[in-house]
Amino acid sequence: MPAENLRWETLEALKNSSKANISFDPFWSERGEDILSGCKDTLSLSPHSGVVLERLASLPLQNSFLRSGSSVSPGLSEEISASVSSTGSINDVITSSKHTTLSSAPTPFRSESEQAFSEEVKDEDPDSSDPSSPVSLPSISLLSPKAMETAGRILKFEQQQREKAKLALKRRQEMQEKLVAAVASSESEQLKRFEEFMELKQRQEFQSMRDMMDRETKESIGRQEKLKEEQRHRMKILNLRLREAEQQRVREAEHERQRQADGRERLRNLNTIQEEILQLNLLLDPTNHRADLPASSMTSLSARGNQLCSTVSEVVRKTAEGEFPSVDDMTVAERALHEMRALIRLMQEEAAEIKQQKKNQEQEVERRQEAELQAKQEADRKKAAETAREKAKKKGLQNSAEDGTLRWYRELQDSAARCAASFEQLNTPKDAQTKKLKLELQKASSIPVSQISSNSGSQLREIFDKIDKLLSGRSVVSGGRSVSTSQHPQALDFVSYKLAEKFVKQGEEEVASHHEAAFPIAVVASGVWELHPRVGDFFLAHLHKKCPYAVPHYPPMKEGTAVEDYQRILGYRVDDSGVEGQDSFLKRMSGMIRLYAAVIQLRWPYGPKQGSAPHGLNHGWRWLAQMLNMEPLADITATLLFDFLEVCGYALMKQYQLQFWKLILLLRDEYFQRIEAVTESGQMGSVIRLKQFLQTSLQSRQIAAPKGALSSHFWRS
Repeated sequence: MPAENLRWETLEALKNSSKANISFDPFWSERGEDILSGCKDTLSLSPHSGVVLERLASLPLQNSFLRSGSSVSPGLSEEISASVSSTGSINDVITSSKHTTLSSAPTPFRSESEQAFSEEVKDEDPDSSDPSSPVSLPSISLLSPKAMETAGRILKFEQQQREKAKLALKRRQEMQEKLVAAVASSESEQLKRFEEFMELKQRQEFQSMRDMMDRETKESIGRQEKLKEEQRHRMKILNLRLREAEQQRVREAEHERQRQADGRERLRNLNTIQEEILQLNLLLDPTNHRADLPASSMTSLSARGNQLCSTVSEVVRKTAEGEFPSVDDMTVAERALHEMRALIRLMQEEAAEIKQQKKNQEQEVERRQEAELQAKQEADRKKAAETAREKAKKKGLQNSAEDGTLRWYRELQDSAARCAASFEQLNTPKDAQTKKLKLELQKASSIPVSQISSNSGSQLREIFDKIDKLLSGRSVVSGGRSVSTSQHPQALDFVSYKLAEKFVKQGEEEVASHHEAAFPIAVVASGVWELHPRVGDFFLAHLHKKCPYAVPHYPPMKEGTAVEDYQRILGYRVDDSGVEGQDSFLKRMSGMIRLYAAVIQLRWPYGPKQGSAPHGLNHGWRWLAQMLNMEPLADITATLLFDFLEVCGYALMKQYQLQFWKLILLLRDEYFQRIEAVTESGQMGSVIRLKQFLQTSLQSRQIAAPKGALSSHFWRS
């Protein structure tokens, strides 16, 4: 059909038209346009569409319309052709074209001819107010059902797009609000950080300013200190110079004083030398010479002495003019004095030589007499030894002490036991006050004894007075408190017993470790014994109990007695760990024997000297004699004999002299062999010491004073 052929031409024209190309702009939202704004542009016919309309109809109205509407959009030519073919009327086309033209909104893409055509159509609108206008052209409907459906869909699509756009806009607004809130919060935090940063900057600037001010202050102070130091340095230098000048002046003055003092000292020495030379010269005077010197020798010595006196007199005359003697003058005078002394020494040597010759003659006579005496003493010793041997053969040595000694030993032990029983109530107090009194009394009796040592000689009298006051019932201060034996009826017995026990304990411990401590302890104990005899009895009781060899007594082992109990009787210490070692035992026994040997030979120097001592050297002689009458014990007898003789041998020798040496000879020649017989090879230490002591003493016929002994006024007279 011809219409269909034209339709393809119309479509070709629309295809080539610039208005038919709708382009999509992605930036429509930024310009505030609708997404389908390009589809809403007013459609207009192409200038070539008029030719189509002329061919479709040859009516004048139609030709006139087409000529007047030659500006119809070529995009509608197909719809116009379809409408003409279906209705066969040009009026429908015109009406459709008019409606299309009127219903379309003008777009900025239309040409000037299209806009003019649109204006003409508007002028020809039947709604015009001009009634006299000619009959308007009928509107042409160019929209087909399909186009209407398309238009509806487009409108629906536009509405959906508008809803989506609104929803997207609402979401975008919410997002923007959240973003604005986040940005506001971030800005607030940033503002806070900025403020903190500014505060930090201010603090740093303030700190830097303060540091700078401090540095400046320190620098200023440093400069001031430097100036002060320089000023002090200058003052110091000035003071040093002034001090040096003053010292120089003082040195010069001191030098002058020293020169004057030396001169006066030399003058005094010169006068002394002259006086001594004159006195020595008197000894050389021939008229006063001794009868034991020859006259010729005295004459020559006197002549030389006069010459020396003249020399010194010349030196003295030089000083008569007011000058001090010089060093050379003093040298001459001293040389003269030395020569004068040499003359006197020569005279004395000659006199001593003559005297020695006379003395040698006298000594020769004495030696002959002493030899005769020694021969007589040797005969006496041999006779005494033979008597002792005969007595030993007849009687033999004892295994226990004599009956009298044992009775004395038992009486002392019974007395000590009765005393201990008498203060049982005080010794085991039940009330706090009595217990406190007991402790104070025990301290008052033991502390002074503990303070006695080998280097406390100046304090011995104070210690003795304190003990004497306590035993006399007077108050003494102990530990800051006053205590007296009159505070309890049993206090005196308690103190006497404990004091004696402490003395023995000091011998057991202190003297055993330091042998020289025996003498200060013994002299105090002897003084207390002399004024308070009960203390001495208790001392012997404690000593005999701890060291039965001080009796001397070798307790036999009775039937039924346990070994440990018998060892305690012998003086050994027995505890849970067993019996003490032999070395420790011998050390304690040695300390107590040394204390006993010191007690019997010392006497308190400040006490009354009338009457005999309470326990003198006669007890030492008795102990030594009884020891030699008893069978020796291995290791014990040799140790105790050596300790006793080393401490008390000197005093016994002075007291008994010849009788003592007889006893020593008996010990060496007879008793020592018995000691060696009972001594094993591992116990020879004490035996060797005793043997050397005996040999040295007998060879020199002298026993040295004990080491650590006090001054001579402590010895018994």
